[in-house]
Amino acid sequence: MTSNSKAWIITGPTSGIGYRTALELAHHGTVVLVGRSPKKLDGVRNEIESTGGHAATVVADLGDITSVRRAADEITALHLPIAGLLNNAGIFPSRPRKSAQGWDIAFATNHLGPFALTEALIPNLPDGAHVVFIVSAVEDPDRRIAVQAGFRGSRYISAEASAAGEWLTPGGSAIPGMDAYATSKQGPLATALAFSREYPRLRFSAIEPGVNPGSNLGRDMNIVLRGLGMLMAPVLQLMPHYTTPKKAAKVIVRILTSQTPQTGTYFDEDGNPMRGSAQVHDPAFQDRVVAETRALLSTVPASNSAR
Repeated sequence: MTSNSKAWIITGPTSGIGYRTALELAHHGTVVLVGRSPKKLDGVRNEIESTGGHAATVVADLGDITSVRRAADEITALHLPIAGLLNNAGIFPSRPRKSAQGWDIAFATNHLGPFALTEALIPNLPDGAHVVFIVSAVEDPDRRIAVQAGFRGSRYISAEASAAGEWLTPGGSAIPGMDAYATSKQGPLATALAFSREYPRLRFSAIEPGVNPGSNLGRDMNIVLRGLGMLMAPVLQLMPHYTTPKKAAKVIVRILTSQTPQTGTYFDEDGNPMRGSAQVHDPAFQDRVVAETRALLSTVPASNSAR
């Protein structure tokens, strides 16, 4: 039964895990759908409303800080009783691309955008609201399944270096895009852990959603590899750490809507607490990521969001 006493914000709700999560969230209140395509957003909203749910749409490109800030203003103007924010939108580009600000597109979309959106909304979130970041365990250089796939963990130097597409060398991945993705996904995990200490009136969590061959994360990959991933999905989901967007959505919604006061927890694909890399669990590193991210975002004029 849908309850309109709460509202939930979700980014990237038009495909993969985000789409399934948006439909699941509709059972818990009004869903604020944040994404790039007005047509796709309207499609998800219509689907939710066709079954008696309630949804609103806000157009935003998470890789464009100006667009993110404008979206935060629009969300605030809805005057909805926000109970939680799910930073789900993410990309895994196979080749270097630049954001509207000229930054590495993976780092901008996966870390800088969610960070900017969260900080812009925090003043208007009620006490106890739950902010969740969808992250990835590939940031951990000791994660066996990630290493077998070709990842070598996060290659973070600084927020400025990451925005410029520069990663720690040598020792990085030989596969294009993997260092960028692993580094960009460490950012929101460090942020969730740091924010849980900085903003005690709110709750912050991070979720590793498991390996999802059926998601749209690898949409920039070679079409043959994407096809093989989709074809093998039914078999792969039987292996450890593999899952499906539908299963992942249920775990994510359970954690996001939970009323427990628990904060600063990193969850695995089954919803159990897990550990990330030694680096990301160092409070000093977490605080450095946050400070450097804020400094970088401050270079984007705040007045641009009002256009």
